[in-house]
Amino acid sequence: MADPAHTDPGRIDVHQHVIPPARGQVMAGRAAAVGWPAPTWDEQSALAMMDRRGIATGMLSYAAPLAGPDDPATAREVARSVNEFTAELVKNRPDRFGHFAVLPLQDVDGALAEAAHALDELDADGVLVLSNTHGRYLGDPAFDPLWAELDARSAVILVHPTAPPGPPPADVPLPLVDFPYDTTRAALHMTMRGVPRRYPRMRMILPHAGGFLPYAAQRFALAARLHTDATGDGGGTTPEDFLTDLRRFHFDTAISTGPATLHALLAFAAPDHILYGSDFPMLPEEWGTEFDTALGTYPNWEPGRLHAIDRGNAELLVPRLARTPVT
Repeated sequence: MADPAHTDPGRIDVHQHVIPPARGQVMAGRAAAVGWPAPTWDEQSALAMMDRRGIATGMLSYAAPLAGPDDPATAREVARSVNEFTAELVKNRPDRFGHFAVLPLQDVDGALAEAAHALDELDADGVLVLSNTHGRYLGDPAFDPLWAELDARSAVILVHPTAPPGPPPADVPLPLVDFPYDTTRAALHMTMRGVPRRYPRMRMILPHAGGFLPYAAQRFALAARLHTDATGDGGGTTPEDFLTDLRRFHFDTAISTGPATLHALLAFAAPDHILYGSDFPMLPEEWGTEFDTALGTYPNWEPGRLHAIDRGNAELLVPRLARTPVT
């Protein structure tokens, strides 16, 4: 259990998942396929976990492929069903829950329609997209209309990892290495295509401390010059430009608070771009509390920095949760 002396009892958890009853079997099958324990979820268990870990509000999201690559209609239907289920939870407990609505990226028109429905009708606090959709990464020009719309709304976007294309390696569970890899690949793909620079008002959160991004950012920025044909319109023209664009991302701490990881993240990210995340219920709670303890007992905190991660930075992204008005 996290040390209460180092825990803000008003934490905002930007990386907490919901599993509607209708999706429980699907999620269990998905977990088995990627070599991970099957998660379970219900509202009361989530609230009890939050109380134990000092989490005031959990931003709920559903992070699994919605349908096969050739079935955009089902993806739309599943997204709508999941988002309406989650919106009802938030409507009943707006103090304890928020909502990042899942978008069906198999179909950009469907994603645009679902974003409008979720943000305008369901009062979602933001949206979730997967790092790739059946091998199509987020810097693909096909997604530009979606980014333009979300940028116009100054939307919050959680970029959640999923399995990369291709057969999985034997004996290494995909979430162990390939999920943080895919987060990194998605961020680099967007940056090389100029997405963060062309759409600067949308706020993108990269889970798990951005995968390998903070640790290897300098390498990426320098090596990107070798692939100028891939940078597209708006990509950084110098390593400094590239690093500036990488620092436009926000990062959460889910499963990523070891001393080396935190050191790299704190050295790289803007101070107001780091957010608390639990990744509940995708890992056993005892693992989560170990990461909480590591976060709270990190020895090199500057004054106010831990509170900003636990709560203050999330208030800037979701002003309705601010204890005092955000100006």
